Amino acid sequence: MLTQNSSYRNPNDGSFDIIFQSDGVFLVVQPPTANGMKVSAAEVLDKLTKKQVKNFDRRTVELIVASASRLPEKIAEPQREEQINATVTISVAPDKMKANAIISPPEGGRMLTSQEFISRIADSSIAFGTKNDIVEEVCRNPVYNQQILIAEGVLPVNGINGKIEMKFDLHKNVRPTINEDGTVNFRELNLIENVTRGQVLVSSIPPTQGIPGKNVLGVQISALNGKPAVLPRGRNVEISPDGGCLIASIDGLVNYLDGKVSVFSIYEVPVDVDNSTGNINFVGNVVVHGNVLSGFTIEAGGNVEVYGVVEGATIKAGGNIVLRRGMQGLGKGMLIADGDIVARYIEHSNVYARGDIKSEAIMHSNVRCGNKMELSGKKGLLVGGTAKVGREINAKVIGSPMATITEVEVGVDPGKRERYKVVKDEIALAESDIMKSNQAIEILKKLEKVGKLSPEKVAILEKSIRTKEFYESKIVELHDEIERLDEELEQESNGRILVQVIAYPGTRVAIGTSLLNVRENLQYCSLYRDGADIRVGGYK
Repeated sequence: MLTQNSSYRNPNDGSFDIIFQSDGVFLVVQPPTANGMKVSAAEVLDKLTKKQVKNFDRRTVELIVASASRLPEKIAEPQREEQINATVTISVAPDKMKANAIISPPEGGRMLTSQEFISRIADSSIAFGTKNDIVEEVCRNPVYNQQILIAEGVLPVNGINGKIEMKFDLHKNVRPTINEDGTVNFRELNLIENVTRGQVLVSSIPPTQGIPGKNVLGVQISALNGKPAVLPRGRNVEISPDGGCLIASIDGLVNYLDGKVSVFSIYEVPVDVDNSTGNINFVGNVVVHGNVLSGFTIEAGGNVEVYGVVEGATIKAGGNIVLRRGMQGLGKGMLIADGDIVARYIEHSNVYARGDIKSEAIMHSNVRCGNKMELSGKKGLLVGGTAKVGREINAKVIGSPMATITEVEVGVDPGKRERYKVVKDEIALAESDIMKSNQAIEILKKLEKVGKLSPEKVAILEKSIRTKEFYESKIVELHDEIERLDEELEQESNGRILVQVIAYPGTRVAIGTSLLNVRENLQYCSLYRDGADIRVGGYK
């Protein structure tokens, strides 16, 4: 009787057969095809050992493997073929979350029973996630020499962080109303949201707990619990007794500034801001029913609203600035807002808004705007000076028929660019302070070693060490901020300019690092960046 035993390999690899015949035991070695692998003597010798072939000549086997002649060659005298049952090799993934098995086929023997298979799994220290249904199916319908997933762990599920829910309108629209005749109504702005004492401003949604997992070895894997939300507590608000809400502690106006919810009261000026009132510095909102005369200053933690004309004055607001008439800055007037600026007109002024700027005309001014600048109404005019805007300029007319130099730039928030320079300077200063502290510490340590450190100098040494630690911590924070600003400035390299009517020659356009000098009238168009160039497209 002839019994043949074949090696299971990839189709292009070499293969070998061990043949038991009445006149001896024979070895047949097939060479590989294409880029397949040759049969190795080691795997043949291993198979002969498993088959318990007796009295074979090792040197002969090696020569047969090397020649791979495809012909059967005798390696031992006649003997009975040992029957080998199927075997299973079990491996656990490095992360311990999966276990796989490879079944080697029986050679004259039988397939494993499901109980034998499960016993092998248990011997491999697998204690969780065994797929018994797969084991049963494989034992009924064997699949040889392929990886079979036999156990799988459960990944941990981290908890969800708590959230906050605002109970007031965060996005009040400061856009003025445009009348049918083209004039702009700066009176109905719906800017202020009033709240009453005890009103809930913010509520928190609690976090969820994490669900632990388990790997195939039965080891539990910890999960992270969600973190509770931090209530954005600002001024004139209090946390409810259960810790889940922010409540207004006074009647007033609610504002969301610098990540904090605050309630401000209003300071009203019924007359002009002049010598009778002096400069105004108020934590809340300021409303001026008259004019703001040249040389005076208004600083407010909230919004500033002026019903009259602003001359060469300075207005700084932590919120929005609304000028119902406008500003004639006389070359020294200044508007600075952490929110939006809305004015009928702005002339010969210096203007900065972290948010949007909306006006009917801006003339011969230096303007910086973090988001969008919109010039609408009858004129919709931007002429003279410079305008640096983060995202978009939308105007009817840019420049003038007299080719007045008008510089416009979009694509990078000017506030972020300036903050980047400030942080760089702060890092240099902190590093200088650390160097000075190190020098003082080094001198005082030397005195300490020789026992010449007086109590006064001990105090100086301790202060120097604290100073060094403070500035080292500060430098870490500043470097983190520099990395964040680098990333944001890299992303903010695009913007656009929309021209509803005309942009005149003399207009100089910069979008990111791309430049364009307008040399002919551009009508009803958009200017945008395309690679390194600025393109002129249709208005949209």
